[in-house]
Amino acid sequence: MAAAFRKAAKSRQREHRERSQPGFRKHLGLLEKKKDYKLRADDYHKKQEFLRALRKKALEKNPDEFYYKMTRVKLQDGVHIIKETKEEVTPEQLKLMRTQDIKYIEMKRVAEAKKIERLKSELHLLDFQGKQQNKHVFFFDTKKEVEQFDIATHLQTAPELVDRVFNRPRIETLQKEKVKGITHQTGLKVIFSIVILMGVWGNQGSFFFFCVCVCVCVPLHLICYLWKTLKFSLKNGRWKEDLMMRLEVEEGCLVF
Repeated sequence: MAAAFRKAAKSRQREHRERSQPGFRKHLGLLEKKKDYKLRADDYHKKQEFLRALRKKALEKNPDEFYYKMTRVKLQDGVHIIKETKEEVTPEQLKLMRTQDIKYIEMKRVAEAKKIERLKSELHLLDFQGKQQNKHVFFFDTKKEVEQFDIATHLQTAPELVDRVFNRPRIETLQKEKVKGITHQTGLKVIFSIVILMGVWGNQGSFFFFCVCVCVCVPLHLICYLWKTLKFSLKNGRWKEDLMMRLEVEEGCLVF
């Protein structure tokens, strides 16, 4: 009950407000309170004590005082600067650094070799250098048939396409079906320039690459193949060399 009366009495008591800055001192800003003055005064006295200690230390300094650090320190614009000493490298350290460099080069060589093997594994349908050549054996009954044997006639294809392991259409196919894809070097140059934009523009360049390939009638499976094989090269900065190799290898696929 008494607590209720105390609360009721507090509700009717006068509200005590902090004193504001007088009107004739408005130009000085807000009126400083005691807690603000205390912080400012403590900071001022702390700085004064520090300066007093420095003056006392300077007065009591021995002029003949010497430290070995003085031989490595020079005064520049009132600031002590330590001279940088040259690091002496021993022959053992040189040997260690060279062996580390050799190990690093060996590690990078193994990593690049694995990348090459992985890229070659993606080209399993193509005939590229380094792959073991397959043999195709033809059987004949007489020696005369062997002497008169013509591989282009036997495979029913053009003589220019005999050396191909992949994409070797027959003459009937060439006569009936329409040539698809790029049939001139200009188209290859267009793809080369678009892949340059892929390296510069990122995702926008790849979308532009897809649109241009569709416009110049590149087959969809070939677009996917080029993008898949070049994506890894774009990350490693070797897309120019890899693209030229792909275009040289894929020239037949782009025509037929």
